[in-house]
Amino acid sequence: MEGNPLGDVSDADLLARHVAGDPDAFGELVRRHRDRLWAVALRTLGDREEAADAVQDALVSAFRAAHTFRGQSAVTTWLHRITVNACLDRARKAASRRTASIPDEENFENLLEPHESAEGPAERDELQRELVAALSTLPPEQRAALVLVDMQGYPVAEAAEVLDVPAGTIKSRCARGRARLLPLLTHLRARGGDSPDRGGGRNRAEGTSVTETESEKDGGGRQ
Repeated sequence: MEGNPLGDVSDADLLARHVAGDPDAFGELVRRHRDRLWAVALRTLGDREEAADAVQDALVSAFRAAHTFRGQSAVTTWLHRITVNACLDRARKAASRRTASIPDEENFENLLEPHESAEGPAERDELQRELVAALSTLPPEQRAALVLVDMQGYPVAEAAEVLDVPAGTIKSRCARGRARLLPLLTHLRARGGDSPDRGGGRNRAEGTSVTETESEKDGGGRQ
C-alpha cells in the first residue's frame, strides 16, 4: 500500500519491528486492532470511561511487554488477553468498592462499535441496554466469557486462548452465566424475533447464546 508502508506487514512482524526499535510498528498494530479491543472492553465493563482506561492500560502493557511475546498464539489473541485481563482487574476493583452500577442512559448508544452506533434503531438500543444491564450482574469471569463467545462470536477454543483457561472452563462459565441471565432476558426473545439478522462475522460458537436474538444481532459484522 502506497499510503501505508506497514499495511502488508504481518502482526507478528510488526511486533518484532517494534521490539527492534521501529517507531511506527506498534502504532500500526493499534490501528488494526483497537476497535475490536474497544468493543470487548466496553461490553465487558459496560462503561465508556472504564473501557477506555482499560484499553489504554492494556496497550501500555503490550507496548512494554512486547519483548516477552513468544509467538505461541496469534498477536491478536495476545492483545485480547491483555485487554480482558485489564478489564477483569477493573471489574474486580469496582466490585470490591461497591456493587457495579448499571451504565447511565447516555452511554448505551456507545456500547456498539463506533461505526455502528449511529445506525442502530431505537428498538435495538433498548435491547442492547437491557442485555448489558443483565450482563453487569454476572461475576467478571462469566461476563468476559459470554462477551467473547456470545457477543463477539469467538469459538470456545479461541476464547479459552484469550482468557488463558481450558476450553471446558469457558463452556462452564458460559453455561452458568446463561443460566443466571435467562430469567432476566427471556422476554427479549419475543421482542427481537422479527429483527433482521445482520449476518457475517466470526464463526459462531457451539451451544446456546445469551439470547438467540441478541447473539444474532451482536455476533456478526466484526472486523
